[in-house]
Amino acid sequence: MLRRRQFLQLAAGAAALPALSGIAMAQTYPTRPVRLIVTFPPGGALDVVSRLIGQVLSKQIGQQFIIENRPGAGGIVGVEAVANAVADGYTLLMVSSANTTSTALYGKASVDIVRDIIPIGGIVRVPNVMEVNPLLPVKTVPEFIDYAKANPGKVNMASGGIGTTGHMNGELFKMMTGVNMLHVPYRGGGPALTDLIGGQVQLLFDPLPSSIEYIKTGKLRALAVTSIMRAESLPGIPTLNKFVPGYEASFWVGVGAPKGVPAEIIGKLNKEINAALADPKFKARLADMGGTVLAGSPDDFGKLIAEETEKWAKVAKFSVAKAE
Repeated sequence: MLRRRQFLQLAAGAAALPALSGIAMAQTYPTRPVRLIVTFPPGGALDVVSRLIGQVLSKQIGQQFIIENRPGAGGIVGVEAVANAVADGYTLLMVSSANTTSTALYGKASVDIVRDIIPIGGIVRVPNVMEVNPLLPVKTVPEFIDYAKANPGKVNMASGGIGTTGHMNGELFKMMTGVNMLHVPYRGGGPALTDLIGGQVQLLFDPLPSSIEYIKTGKLRALAVTSIMRAESLPGIPTLNKFVPGYEASFWVGVGAPKGVPAEIIGKLNKEINAALADPKFKARLADMGGTVLAGSPDDFGKLIAEETEKWAKVAKFSVAKAE
């Protein structure tokens, strides 16, 4: 009887070890630098937001949050790197709206943003902006639609790559207006933006943070923002749904982790992210880029990811684009 009781006590103690180790790990985490994997090249909106949150978390937590750009295959390369990483909280993913379209366009991908990544928390949501090179003879969305229909296939629509937010925004616009444009994918939003300014392409749907200064200085012409409401940072620019009823799209960013990271670490990171979002100075920096904070729980962020994945999968099915 004594041996049986001792055995049960030992078994109960062993069962409690994982929970205790998770709590202990969270109390000391992080003890070394943390990598934030960005799935697109430097220069785009995702990279900008990632570096901002990386700086704030480094200051709050006392360990470096290092940005590592891992572009390729519409974000799949970066997602794979995180999904296959050790689940200890030291390799995290900067999740963006672009990741929600990858599964639909890259059906053979080995990873899935909903299945393989644990949501930690949202950071910011910003409108995209429909913008053109100023040399294009249009100043409004109706003028652009008329021009594109009069010149079918002659308007080059840039994007940061197949399956990115900009690409899917453009495909949704094509679906809802019937215009015919040539999609020109780049390896990231930065290169696409550079060629739009240079006149090599005529149109780009781009997250507001990476384009706002070029719009304000006249290097680019904004025709509309893709959100339901006007952007506070560009109050004079109309919403696209004014001309294309029902159109809505936005760019958002948050943080995720590989499956298996202890819940205590997820909770600690979520708490630190929400603390950053509550800071007036950080909130103001996001507002200057046209963004609104996405504070909330891991479940809140997970719900957003699932809803957006379903929405853009429908757009992808209508798209003639094929992942390369």
